[in-house]
Amino acid sequence: FNDWNNRYDGIICNPPYQRFQNYKNRNEILAEFQSRLGLALSGLTNLHTLFLLKSVNQLSENGRAAYILPSEFLNADYGVFIKRNLIKYKSLKYVIVFDFTENLFDNVITTSCILLFDNSADIKTVEFIAVKSLDDLAYLESQIPLYPNIKTSGKAVLYEDLDENIKWRAYYQKQNGSKYKNLVPLSTYGKAVRGIATGDNDYFTFDEQKKREFEIEDKYLLPCLTKANQASSYFFTQEDFDELRAAGKNVYLLNITDITSPAVRRYIQLGEKLGVHKKYLTSHRTPWYVIENRPPAPILVTVFNRNGLRFVRNEADVRNLTCFHCLYLDMFAMDKIDILMAYLITDVAREIFNDNRREYGDGLEKFEPNDLNDAKVINLESVPQDTAKEISEIFARYRVSVLQNRPDITLLELLNRMYSKLLLK
Repeated sequence: FNDWNNRYDGIICNPPYQRFQNYKNRNEILAEFQSRLGLALSGLTNLHTLFLLKSVNQLSENGRAAYILPSEFLNADYGVFIKRNLIKYKSLKYVIVFDFTENLFDNVITTSCILLFDNSADIKTVEFIAVKSLDDLAYLESQIPLYPNIKTSGKAVLYEDLDENIKWRAYYQKQNGSKYKNLVPLSTYGKAVRGIATGDNDYFTFDEQKKREFEIEDKYLLPCLTKANQASSYFFTQEDFDELRAAGKNVYLLNITDITSPAVRRYIQLGEKLGVHKKYLTSHRTPWYVIENRPPAPILVTVFNRNGLRFVRNEADVRNLTCFHCLYLDMFAMDKIDILMAYLITDVAREIFNDNRREYGDGLEKFEPNDLNDAKVINLESVPQDTAKEISEIFARYRVSVLQNRPDITLLELLNRMYSKLLLK
């Protein structure tokens, strides 16, 4: 990062994919970017972002660059800043996205893209190319030497039409929601937030045996889902929680509201002996052993998935760690929670939510809270009263079938057809 004045005719880079917060001279480097490029970068910036922005700035006139890096930034909140600067520099010519499930790199679960830059004065469009197979990749390889007369099936977007604030997936993948009507953002009805982050799950979570071993009283322990597989159905009931507890699962979260208990004081001392108070999250809390105040959410949402997004009706009213996101609803949506939940478990809902997913390779997908908040769901006011009543009855029957371990798929298919009819243009 000492070279700022040289300009380069060609740059080829596969930058390190590492988070930046552990670098000792992080603040000095960020200050240098602020001074040299006028860029106010977050301390959470990935290192490859620094390489990319610095390289684009140092291309000579008519210089070219090729970068391979994770494609997550194209569709992530943190990527808005990167895309804004790519638009500003106006040298990005091609975005080649590897849009298939196989991993390109061993032992790394991430999706990849290649960015090709041409620092010519006449660059007016960015072409987005989705590579869906190895044959597509071979064809593209044969076309590269023909630049600027490359023939592809990509989509060219004028620079003035590029929107840094949207997921750029819209430029290279068909958007499922475009064929539907009566859609509104999920944030219309509430807010998705991440689950409780403890900083050390081994220390802060308990099963019955650990509870007895350390003599922690019940008033300091909250019922809590600590792993995604603890709620594998669309419904999580008190009976489900009791089964997990009886099976010796970690289903309690330490919640120290006072230190009058000798057992609690001893456990705090143990944590300090083990260095728990020095970990990243705990070291930023005062006192370090007090967890976030996050009430139970009526609906939980899986974070990672390979088989589609899954919503869980939290009937047991338990807390959850970051294995789930929390979906808190406003009063209007709570009054119609069965209608909303019935929609959320349908295939059509999952299809529309997929427009907002993040892809990590090997078929792994992820939704961050804002991905959910921005995603489209059915406008509950568009559901006629008589239809809502019928949906509620079908949903209740489906719930019973699930709780009896005999899920009636025909009822789920019926709900999907009913919602699809309301949504199709």
